[in-house]
Amino acid sequence: STISKDSLKTSLLQLECHFTWALLKEHVTLEALEETILDHIKFLAKYEIRDYNLLSYVNYLKNSYEEALRSLKKAEEAIQKRHPDEIDRRSLVTWGNYAWIYYHMQRYEEAQTYVSKVENSCKKLSSTGDGKIELPEIYAEQGWALLRFGRTYFERAMNCFENALRSEPNNSDFSAGYATAMYRLEGDVQRYGGEMRPCLEALKRAVELNPTDTTVVALLALELQRLNRADEGERYIEEGLQKTPDFPIFLRHAANFYRKKGEENKAVEILKKALALTPKSVVLHHQLGLCYRSKVLQLKRTRYPPREEMENLIELAIFHFKTVIDKKPVFFAAYSDLARTYAIDKRHEEAEEIFQKVLQRNDLASDEKQDVYFNYGHFQQFHMKSESIAIKYYIECLKLGIDSYPRKRSSEAVKTLLKQKIESGLGDATDIGTLGLVHKLNGEKQEAIECYEEAIALDPNNEEYLNALTELRLSI
Repeated sequence: STISKDSLKTSLLQLECHFTWALLKEHVTLEALEETILDHIKFLAKYEIRDYNLLSYVNYLKNSYEEALRSLKKAEEAIQKRHPDEIDRRSLVTWGNYAWIYYHMQRYEEAQTYVSKVENSCKKLSSTGDGKIELPEIYAEQGWALLRFGRTYFERAMNCFENALRSEPNNSDFSAGYATAMYRLEGDVQRYGGEMRPCLEALKRAVELNPTDTTVVALLALELQRLNRADEGERYIEEGLQKTPDFPIFLRHAANFYRKKGEENKAVEILKKALALTPKSVVLHHQLGLCYRSKVLQLKRTRYPPREEMENLIELAIFHFKTVIDKKPVFFAAYSDLARTYAIDKRHEEAEEIFQKVLQRNDLASDEKQDVYFNYGHFQQFHMKSESIAIKYYIECLKLGIDSYPRKRSSEAVKTLLKQKIESGLGDATDIGTLGLVHKLNGEKQEAIECYEEAIALDPNNEEYLNALTELRLSI
């Protein structure tokens, strides 16, 4: 009956599971995420319960309901094997997902059965008997799921792990999750700008609690490298290569370390090994592309670049970046990487096509959009020698107000371009007015007013300049 369906929905929304954690499919590419989870299960079986739970949600997002039920069956088997004495406590997320999937299959009786299982278990587990419980491992499971869904969720993931650690400050899994979220957030700040929250202490603590977790060990090494303590970092990497020579997640981070150190050949060797272990990993393809492109740029700086080797490396870089975009269209950084590689090879039409592909997407975050605008402006300025289009895109970047690195770089680039034109005597009212707009967008009101006054002196009836000037004077 409809009444029971409505009350069932109300009960479902009370559950703590992937369906109530607001994980949106537009932030991921489902096939790529599924591959990542399957690889994780293969190489880190001890986390299979939460991996199968998450996999069931990914199956559901792909409309594979039967597959989702099979994933949950595997989660249940793992719970019985790993936690025979706490089946109720360890099954809450799995049962919640069961309830939701049956609900979506319109099998309401079965959905209700699982809702009741969760409610009864919570009553048994709660000290007050009202069924209200907060289990740290559920916070942690939510945190790990959020990390899998990408950068939009890193902040929330960090908060989940913080909550989990309040109950169990010495839990190595919660500590690793917290440190990973912090590291990802800091990486984002490095790329796009924002508030710096140092993650070194969190990583050290996680490694101290579990020195065998080479994933966190590798992140600690990369963080030390970021802080110009690369020698210290390298010791951790070498140790990890000893401990887990065939663990692809560690290998990927180790390769990243060597690439950043400028040892591309060593990085490539490690990445090829990792790719043999997890052939469908998108991240490995991206890293290989970066290595090959970096080698091309190094050869370009030599006096007589070896033509054949250059062409070979460019082809390899293009192949790997293309693979990334094909397998994971929401991997936005890879579009600029691919376009810039085409540009090095003077293949301007193909570069243009890739830039257009990403410029036309409407699912980029503002700072990602700024990154693309800056890269496209740079491409127009230095490869296409079109200053007017470059200026247009640098300004588009500035219009997105977020104070990011791409925005700073766009601001510097467009100011330099316009000032050179004006100071060489080639500038006209339009250039001076545009410089006024740049200052205005940067909040530099006095400089903006001076530019607009100068532009109006050359073009007295220009509505746009007159309006801008009035607005600026009123705002001071």
